[in-house]
Amino acid sequence: MLGGCLRPDFRTDQLDATGTGSIGARYTLSAGDRLRVIVFGQDNLSNIYAVDGAGNIAMPLIGLVKVGGQPTAQAARTIEAKLSAGFVREPHVTVEVDAYRPFYILGEVTTSGQYPYVNGMAVETAVAIAAGFGPRAARDYAVLTREGRDGLVSGIVPMTYPVRPGDTIVIKERFF
Repeated sequence: MLGGCLRPDFRTDQLDATGTGSIGARYTLSAGDRLRVIVFGQDNLSNIYAVDGAGNIAMPLIGLVKVGGQPTAQAARTIEAKLSAGFVREPHVTVEVDAYRPFYILGEVTTSGQYPYVNGMAVETAVAIAAGFGPRAARDYAVLTREGRDGLVSGIVPMTYPVRPGDTIVIKERFF
């Protein structure tokens, strides 16, 4: 009977393998990201582009460019390759993330839903963004789901665990 009082063991090993911590070179682009693309010397091509559900951005002259699953440096090289194929001589492109894809929080929070990602946030920050815990919330752990190499990966995490763009957080109900 006392088993219901115990905090579950944290299971973060599979989530850690997907890359946690601050967003950096390991971050790969996906649907929902907004990118600032700068083509030096070509102001008409430099703009902010949204990554669509298929992982593409639509640019003038070259059309759809597949950037999903790539880090920003590789996306810049992909755009340069398409531009150099008869459109721009020796293009120099920089790609930055203007806005990360949102995260989702569900369960025992005051206002569940989709929220803009804030760089460096933890689960407890996500709860605060969702207006705090609900009255029956388990306040010492959450279930976090994120996209891994082989599909979705879930784990029980502490409230200090780092959140990444696109993560789904579920705050469970406590037993009493």
